[in-house]
Amino acid sequence: MKIIETPLDGVVLIEPRVFEDDRGAFFESWNEATFADLGLDLPFAQDNHVTSHRGVLRGLHYQTRHVQGKLLRVTAGEVFDVSVDLRQSSPTFGRWHGELLSAENRRILWVPEGFANGFYVTSESADLVFKATGAYDPASEYSLIWNDPDVGIEWPLVDGAEPLLSPRDRVGVTFAEAPKLA
Repeated sequence: MKIIETPLDGVVLIEPRVFEDDRGAFFESWNEATFADLGLDLPFAQDNHVTSHRGVLRGLHYQTRHVQGKLLRVTAGEVFDVSVDLRQSSPTFGRWHGELLSAENRRILWVPEGFANGFYVTSESADLVFKATGAYDPASEYSLIWNDPDVGIEWPLVDGAEPLLSPRDRVGVTFAEAPKLA
């Protein structure tokens, strides 16, 4: 596996070794020992699978208790995945970074605890799966508003159309209002 640093402190892309032949392909998307050798000793609490349609934007979600690190990958389709650093002690506090994740590029994204995270579906539909280091805690979950000008995320919106949002994500908090993390 190959680690690719991103502009955000702690967020990394992982390119797995893919073995392909005339039957198809094989790669490890998670191996505890391999990831530990890469410096990613990750105690996962749950796995999640999300299916979404073109133009859906989910997020930017985070929790203030039971914070979650997330290991994300796309098994069908393509998404633009965004992380925003909410760690006040971080050198990249308040900055965002986005990556295209797809079934085709097989890239895996590690987003450590302390980030808001969300994604926008750029293909007809997409399946995103992720492992989380903490249990889901709806009482401490926040949604950072997707279009906050203070964050300035450049979403690749299909035909410039407004994304499809859940009611909760439609009324998310601004970066200025959002509870920050240590």
